[in-house]
Amino acid sequence: MITRTRLAAGACALVAALAAGIAFPAGASAGEPTGEDAPKVDLVLDVSGSMRTRDIDGGTRMAAAKQAFNEVLDATPEEVRLGIRTLGADYPGDDRRTGCKDTARLYPVGPLDRTEAKTAVATLVPTGWTPIGPALLAAADDLDGGGGSKRIVLISDGEDTCAPLDPCEVAREIAAKGIGLTIDTLGLVPNAKMRQQLSCIAEATGGTYTSIEHTDELTDRVNQLVDRAADPVVTPVATEGAGTCTKAPTLESGLYTDRAGFGQQRWYRVDVLPGQEVRASVSVGADRAVNPSYGVLLRAVTVHGREIVRGEAAGDGRTDVISTGLRHPKAEREDADSDKPAAETVCLQVTHSFSVASGVKTTPGLPLELTVDVVDGPSDADDVASFGLGRGWWLLGVLVLVGFLAGLLWGWLSRWRLAVWRTN
Repeated sequence: MITRTRLAAGACALVAALAAGIAFPAGASAGEPTGEDAPKVDLVLDVSGSMRTRDIDGGTRMAAAKQAFNEVLDATPEEVRLGIRTLGADYPGDDRRTGCKDTARLYPVGPLDRTEAKTAVATLVPTGWTPIGPALLAAADDLDGGGGSKRIVLISDGEDTCAPLDPCEVAREIAAKGIGLTIDTLGLVPNAKMRQQLSCIAEATGGTYTSIEHTDELTDRVNQLVDRAADPVVTPVATEGAGTCTKAPTLESGLYTDRAGFGQQRWYRVDVLPGQEVRASVSVGADRAVNPSYGVLLRAVTVHGREIVRGEAAGDGRTDVISTGLRHPKAEREDADSDKPAAETVCLQVTHSFSVASGVKTTPGLPLELTVDVVDGPSDADDVASFGLGRGWWLLGVLVLVGFLAGLLWGWLSRWRLAVWRTN
């Protein structure tokens, strides 16, 4: 817990530092939202036979879901393109092969007609199996195409009944496509096994898991997730690093996503002009059970392999993400006569030391998020760290001065009190 808290704090500090001093160039930054693509949400509802159970506020789980859906549909922001998909809603029989194909698009992802969507939800009756894996694959297809944020909200009251198509593996495959899709899961009156499976699905895509035991909790949480989809976000651009610098893709300022295999190096290239500075940070997520000793390394090297600067982090214990970053300024050229000074190609290398126990799949690799910024280099002395203090020298100077004056005042008061005591 301590390790995770420290890593999270470090990641937040890194992101804050980058955000404070960086502005992506308009129209040129990869992953920057353009406003042309509306956010999309696909609500995936479990309509299997177990939804008949009466254990949520005196009513059935299905009744609670319908009530929540009606309130969510009323509150959905106009800019959100919302759809509804079901699983286990149509086939009541015992044939497993047929039951595991039972997923259907109840309402297509698009502009919301609230009356039509509510009518469709009202027709649902708890029926069949729980094919979570196939439903997630179909929902990902529902959201395919275009930019903007994409979110699946899965509501289920039981674990998948269609193994060996493991929903966790399905979620990792969806994340590996690099389409910026997040899966949030909600478990209705969950047991331990269901909680573990739904948590695994959410973690694989950077989503959240929530246990639900009351109707108002379900309504509030789904509303929060739909509203979150409408918030402006920077969608990472999918890229694929190479095994060597010479074959690596050239990146501009932006946010990128990739997969880093176990024991694998990922290389990327960045062009830096004289007078500019490249700032990069990387986060590697643990989307499956990993061993409790890990690290991540981000190196900037020349095309000839000479290391320029590095950033690294390591830890022990349970973690969800580990991050590190680096900065490399390129000095101004003295021969300023050149109209187009030559750029330096900086190679960024990302490696991690995560490992998994036997039986845990190593493919696809762990999700990796890389932030790259090429900005004007520091020109003021106070923008360069001074013995690691940077602008902290001002605070240190003030504290020294205040301490000195306080010491003088205390000494004078002490001598005055002593003199008064001796006189009396």
